[in-house]
Amino acid sequence: MRVATERLVLREFVEDDWRTVYAIESQPEVVRYQTNDVYDEAAAREYVQGILVSAREVPRLVFDFAITLDGVMIGRTGMKRGDDPRMASLWFEVMPELQGKGYATEAARALLGYAFEEVKLHRVYGDCDPRNPSSARVMEKVGMRREAHLVQNVFIKGEWCDSLMFAMLASEWRR
Repeated sequence: MRVATERLVLREFVEDDWRTVYAIESQPEVVRYQTNDVYDEAAAREYVQGILVSAREVPRLVFDFAITLDGVMIGRTGMKRGDDPRMASLWFEVMPELQGKGYATEAARALLGYAFEEVKLHRVYGDCDPRNPSSARVMEKVGMRREAHLVQNVFIKGEWCDSLMFAMLASEWRR
């Protein structure tokens, strides 16, 4: 898979991408609202190896793509099909020093296009902690509708956390 946008290219991971995954995921502020803890080098390598394996699965359930700018990986975006393979949950992250430049929004929009036009999904949804307004803004900017505010629905890093839920249907994407 390779999707080009105005400034970015989304592409499949390659083995050496563990270095960028480590550079991003080793920062506590990046993983603050994620279920995983900070990565060390071994965890980053293991994560990328898992992505490479899941990319070959048939049917493919996990789509995790490198976000690149001028050929350099600056983040990742992806989606995972759940129990119903016509729906998937979405994620995105960009290096902290490059946040606020619209890269996550551009990548998420491209991923939605891929999800609805190529994979033929019916529904894509995402969630974020309300204390992470940047993620909520990305989902709003790409046209996802806010569906819910779940209260203390997930236990992450020793505390009960809320979730904001966003979604888009294929019919909404086509509009």
